[in-house]
Amino acid sequence: MAKAAGMSSKRKVVADNRRARHDYFIEDVFEAGVVLTGTEVKSLRAGRASLAESYVGVEAGELFLINAHIPEYHGGNKFNHAPRRPRKLLLKKREVGKLAGAIQRRGLTIVPLKIYFNRRGLAKVEIALARGKKLHDKRQTEKDRSWQREKGRLLRDRG
Repeated sequence: MAKAAGMSSKRKVVADNRRARHDYFIEDVFEAGVVLTGTEVKSLRAGRASLAESYVGVEAGELFLINAHIPEYHGGNKFNHAPRRPRKLLLKKREVGKLAGAIQRRGLTIVPLKIYFNRRGLAKVEIALARGKKLHDKRQTEKDRSWQREKGRLLRDRG
């Protein structure tokens, strides 16, 4: 499987969906290739993209990254792309089946976490199988995070 958990730090992150970790419990993480046009790649290399409010949908046994914003490339003239078009994700058939089954059977969601370039210079999307958090879960996560920050300050001040 193409798990992205143990990936090396030799990758250039273009877009990070920090809100996803706040809104969801992340269960499984996958690395997927993405089908892009030339102007989309150039725009990503310039470091311009946003995963806010984007999600992964299943259509006819294939996965698509929906509502991800890759702005138009300034030098792209009439051959530019639509900024929020659906983009096909490339995974093995077994992985697509696993993800599609988890959505239907267990009520999970597939969320994009990052867009990055790997060591070989290929654009990849890190997606995760996730379960939505309730409001009290979000509050508890915020309390835990705040306590960890405070504890770090106290330990640092004590020396």
